[in-house]
Amino acid sequence: MQASVRALAALMLCASSSLPLAQTSTAAPPLKRTEIVRGDISVPNREAIVAHIEIAAGATAPRHTHPGEEISYFLGGECELLIDGQPPRRMKAGEAFIIPAGVVHAARNTSGEPARLVGVYVVEKGQPLATPAK
Repeated sequence: MQASVRALAALMLCASSSLPLAQTSTAAPPLKRTEIVRGDISVPNREAIVAHIEIAAGATAPRHTHPGEEISYFLGGECELLIDGQPPRRMKAGEAFIIPAGVVHAARNTSGEPARLVGVYVVEKGQPLATPAK
């Protein structure tokens, strides 16, 4: 019996060591969006979403697009906003930006603390809020 318990333990150890690092890591995700409210607006087939956004310290929010406009306001931390076709823009608490629909962008947290933002999205209903870009 004791040998079978040891064999089972060894098997479980081997199986768990082959799991991808992302599944076993406890690190914060690079980008976390928490939806606060979502609702219809006066423009047909559009809705507004207000979200709290957090970009982990030193992390990069990968390149992506939205099916509508993004209007964001920095609450804390610092980031470099990377919008295709524009020079990088340093952003910090108290500053805001607007990104038109479909424009590819990313953000790199340049501080040692999480960057926190309030994001307002006016997007097409039924579409994913964000789509990864190449």
